[in-house]
Amino acid sequence: MALRVSKAELSDELTENLIKTFGVVPEPVAVAWHNPKVAESTLEFGGRANEWDAVDEGLKTFAHMAVAAQVGCNWCLDINYFQALNQNLDVTKASQVPNWRDSEVFTALERDVLEYSEAMTNTPPTVTDELSGRLLGELGEAALVELTAFIAFANLATRNNNALGIDSQGFSEACEIPLAKRPGSAAAPSA
Repeated sequence: MALRVSKAELSDELTENLIKTFGVVPEPVAVAWHNPKVAESTLEFGGRANEWDAVDEGLKTFAHMAVAAQVGCNWCLDINYFQALNQNLDVTKASQVPNWRDSEVFTALERDVLEYSEAMTNTPPTVTDELSGRLLGELGEAALVELTAFIAFANLATRNNNALGIDSQGFSEACEIPLAKRPGSAAAPSA
């Protein structure tokens, strides 16, 4: 996939800060910086969403990866798998998210979160009262609200990256276990 919008010129300070954090300038930031208000707002909201703490970090990472796998955002799969490694999450589980329905490593709650992520991502959404009820019973009201908003943000990020032609930057190459193949694909998401 080729970028559909070129990378913008970033200040030296911003470039240095991004390289300190990620090792490279993330393409979503470089592309979005053509409109700094949009880029800054997206970064700010993403940063705030990462501070929410009513839902386990692993569940949120798996949720974002499920959205990314469904939408086809290799960049989000790539960075979230890498972040799972750096957050000491279960990398074996993270590697299986693109193929979670055929994997036996997930708990019932994790499967519900992955199903909910996909149901929210479907157009139109296919969230059922039964699925919401199970998650409400397991997580509680505050956590279900947080999970729902987090998945909605994941949809914004994945669809934005996909539409702009942003692809993997190879973050997940540092991970020992390769990502599972997506159902119906001949290969794992490119990293």
